[in-house]
Amino acid sequence: MTTATADPAAAPSDEHTPITVTLKILRFNPEVDSEPHWESYDVPAQRTDRLLNLLFYVKDYIDGTFSFRRSCAHGVCGSDAMQINGINRLACKVLMKDLLEKGGKKTVITIAPIKGLTTLKDLYVDMDPFFEAYRAIKPYLITYGNEPTRERIQSQADRDRFDDTTKCILCACCTSSCPVYWNDGSYFGPAAIVNAHRFIFDSRDEGSEERLDILNDGEGVWRCRTTFNCTDACPRGIQVTKAIQEVKRALLFKRV
Repeated sequence: MTTATADPAAAPSDEHTPITVTLKILRFNPEVDSEPHWESYDVPAQRTDRLLNLLFYVKDYIDGTFSFRRSCAHGVCGSDAMQINGINRLACKVLMKDLLEKGGKKTVITIAPIKGLTTLKDLYVDMDPFFEAYRAIKPYLITYGNEPTRERIQSQADRDRFDDTTKCILCACCTSSCPVYWNDGSYFGPAAIVNAHRFIFDSRDEGSEERLDILNDGEGVWRCRTTFNCTDACPRGIQVTKAIQEVKRALLFKRV
């Protein structure tokens, strides 16, 4: 099913010149499809559009059965993670000007659900296993004894120790880019380890040993093969592989 509103070969002269791009989307409806299949849609766009705008166009004007997750469109909720031209990205952060072919050539953008999680419908995947792993590492501050009479003070240096891993938005881009996770969904995955890191190295937390014991399991941190896929996929720029290595070192040397 296609619709065309402009000449796809026309080279845009500026950011306000309308263009047409083709979205090649992997569709799957369990009620009618035995397996996923590709469908293409010609969609009007401008260079300043985000890919999410084009997905809305498909749903609003071409096929209302098309399903995908999205929320605020500010690049911080992680809802619209998907494979865009084979790379895990957030649709709300990808600008059309960065995807357009040069020289006025027709632009075809392939879009598929993230890997390693069961596809429920179109780009909509089952996130339950992902969040089960996240909850398993106890992603909250653990303290013992009496509560202090004032806030728990932390130096800037102590905060800097884990600041990078506080940026995680649980989009699953890193976890679903991991070959180990693709082959064996029982692996905790990079996102769970990143969120464990955030508390393991927090000077206010007293549950580091508990989390390290959890990640020392056969499906824990040692399954990482250091391919750097996770770091490359993170839309927030978190040094995911570095965080995983720091957790490994904490286990090896018994200190954080």
